[in-house]
Amino acid sequence: MRKRDFQLGLIGWPLEHSLSPIIHTAAMQALGLGGAYRLLPVRPTSQGDKQLRARLDRIRSGEMDGLNVTRPYKTSVMKHLDELTPVAEAIGAVNTIFAMDGHLVGDNTDKDGFLFDLEATLSPEVGGALILGSGGAARAVALGLVESGWQVWVSARCLERAQELANGLRSRRAAISAIQLSSKLIESISPDCKLIVNATPLGMSPQTKTSPWPVDEPFPSAVVVYDLVYAPRETMLTIAASEAGLAAVTGAGMLVEQAALSFERWTGLIAPRSVMRRTTLTALSTQKSTGES
Repeated sequence: MRKRDFQLGLIGWPLEHSLSPIIHTAAMQALGLGGAYRLLPVRPTSQGDKQLRARLDRIRSGEMDGLNVTRPYKTSVMKHLDELTPVAEAIGAVNTIFAMDGHLVGDNTDKDGFLFDLEATLSPEVGGALILGSGGAARAVALGLVESGWQVWVSARCLERAQELANGLRSRRAAISAIQLSSKLIESISPDCKLIVNATPLGMSPQTKTSPWPVDEPFPSAVVVYDLVYAPRETMLTIAASEAGLAAVTGAGMLVEQAALSFERWTGLIAPRSVMRRTTLTALSTQKSTGES
């Protein structure tokens, strides 16, 4: 039987505001597990790559059971791994690492975490979805939506990056295109747009007064809004959507679900989601966070 003492952690930079230790510690305590979940910062310097490999070697040696990965290493860590799950390979980013038969495996739980919470909170009618952003989170969301039958538009400040994201998924016969957000474009997609997802850092602490949605532009009339930012609990985007009479949520639920899926990869146990959710909401009400895992 596998040991009941789990050594887990998070690598990235910066990490001081991460909620992951609180969430995973609560999960371990709820299931009577020993061990710890630690923050393992890796400063992005000339020595960062060496330090990153040292962190990973702790899983290879059995000293640790698993790691989460956050920015700026979700992509660069992939070259140090032996294997990627199909989801991580399709997204091109890793947020969860575990060992299997002596090999380091990279996985990504963001896609399923997003889809689960989207259905649980908003249950939107499948149609057109506008994703704002083109980074790893946007790729995870886009993959999940196109696999679920959505028509996806991707908009980013750098149109070239949005096009790269779209091109990467078109090979999977996905209905996806890159667009440049404008009044004319918003008007043209409005009849079919059922969902807007913010996958940018705009609205995240300390940029709480910013929004990815153009000022004075009306939202599509039948849309729901999902903001991946979870700190603060209400963002400028969700406030504006609510004031327009639209359903809107932030990403606390996705944070919990992606953490639960990572926990299950490492432990082989069913994650205590109600405990993890309650702990997350309490933490968000009492402290500031950067909006990263």
